[in-house]
This record gives sequence, structure tokens and C-alpha cells, in this order.
Amino acid sequence: VQLQASGGGLVQAGGSLRLSCAASGTSESIFKIIYMAWYRQAPGNQRELTARSAFDSGGSTFYAESVNGRFTISRDGAKKVDLQMNSLKPEDTAVYYCNARTRTVVYWGQGTELTVSS
Repeated sequence: VQLQASGGGLVQAGGSLRLSCAASGTSESIFKIIYMAWYRQAPGNQRELTARSAFDSGGSTFYAESVNGRFTISRDGAKKVDLQMNSLKPEDTAVYYCNARTRTVVYWGQGTELTVSS
């Protein structure tokens, strides 16, 4: 599975931005995906889980406390996952990574950089 992320950029505090991640690969490999997620890594920090969408019957989601209520993760099957980011803060500045996983394999996309100016 290959993950292609896009949508990063420079935005002022309080603004909004949408990140997109498209998955490609064999139908068999994509069918095995059970989660798609966005992680972020700010300068000097470890990469952290930001939002995750599970492929269970309820489509459960998880958000880091720091983004809960401001970010929304959505997906189109197992092929695309978006992250709508509202009310952006300077502390949201980071490189954002798309992530997908099966029960045995983890896939990463290239990072897309977000800079939020104050």
C-alpha cells in the first residue's frame, strides 16, 4: 500500500485547512486495512497520534485531546482519509503523516507540513 498525503501549507491562527491522504495498491492489500490515521510530529517532539478512523461497524474514531473538537477525520472506504482542521493554533504546527495499518503491517505516507502563524 502506498499513501500519498497532500494539503499542508501556511495558515494563520484561527484558520482552517484540510489534509488528504490517498491509498493505492492491490485490492487485496487495501481490503486488509483496519485503521487509517493521521499522526503529527512537531520539531523536537516525538510523532504522536492525532486522529484515527477504525474500519469497524461503527466507524469509531479517536482524537488526541489537543485536537478534539477542532479536527475531524473522515474517510472514503479504505482509499482516502481526510483531516479537516479548524480553529488552528500555532501549536498545531508540525509535519503530518498519513498512516494505515492491517493486523500485521503498518504503512506510512510522506509527511505534509503545516505551519500555523500567530
